[in-house]
Amino acid sequence: MCESLQRSAGQRWIRCAILVAASTGYTGCGGPDGATPVVGPAPAAAASPELYGAGLFSTGARDLFIAFSPDQHRVLLSRGDQKLESFEIFESRLDNAGHWSPPVKPRFARGWSTADPHVAPDGRTVFFLSDRPNPGETAVRPTHDIWSASLGADGEWGEATHLPATINDPDRDEWCPAVAANGNLYFSADRPGTHGGTDLWVARMVDGVYQTPENLGDAINTEAHEFEAWIAPDESYLLFSALHRAGGLGGYDLFFSRRRDGRWEPARPITAVNTEASEYNESVSPDGKWLYFSSTRQFHGVIGERFDYPRNEAAITGIGNGNDDVYRVSMVAIGLGL
Repeated sequence: MCESLQRSAGQRWIRCAILVAASTGYTGCGGPDGATPVVGPAPAAAASPELYGAGLFSTGARDLFIAFSPDQHRVLLSRGDQKLESFEIFESRLDNAGHWSPPVKPRFARGWSTADPHVAPDGRTVFFLSDRPNPGETAVRPTHDIWSASLGADGEWGEATHLPATINDPDRDEWCPAVAANGNLYFSADRPGTHGGTDLWVARMVDGVYQTPENLGDAINTEAHEFEAWIAPDESYLLFSALHRAGGLGGYDLFFSRRRDGRWEPARPITAVNTEASEYNESVSPDGKWLYFSSTRQFHGVIGERFDYPRNEAAITGIGNGNDDVYRVSMVAIGLGL
């Protein structure tokens, strides 16, 4: 059972993640008996998830989230410290030779804890969470709010902009923003009207203004904790993670729902992905072909294509150690393709 810190819902969630990872016993390093993972060619797309981005997206650190630009030549990636108390966002770019650049922090991610980047479908805005001071404040906040940054004329990400009070409650955590093509913002929060834990909400964009957030309802939310919405650009389907939800297998599991005639179908677990470990931090490639997620499962075997350039052996030795590695699986192969 998760230990309550008697502070914020978000901090209880962090402690839950730590205890879940510890309770599953994933403390080895690399393959069986701590063996170093084998380097080799990536397997063909199949229904079985494959480790992805060795040396860049998967490093043995707490590799949590990746978000690609529409052309998939730029990517934002999020990492946490070992206790999941502080987070960082980095950017890497694909050059003409097919190499990903060493990750660097974009302007909005410098100086403060930042996490959960989500790039808007047009590629011009990124949404993320942070505990940085709000405008007019100087101290780090005890809760996380949702912020955004825009892509400038120079092709670089700009400074962080705090989303309005319609979205951000000064006394509560908001988590895991995701935005549809029409501007509707999906996120998770423990606020009045919840089904019992942290729920998923949507704040609709009308004439450039966010409306009061709406709970996504019984088809999506339960008495468990629902987190990390990833919304299709046209809002036709929704992915999310949930902690100890009925139908899951482990700590955090991934769930899926389609929108039919304006209503969400009852969410179902993604059984081809979920394990007795934790799966979360999901996203879908801009072309809709790949589901990405992080997992605390143990890993052994071939790590696939190396993404670190120049090569850094230290960036792969911890893969499979039970922290968080990034995986991908074909959306079509697991029955989620459109």
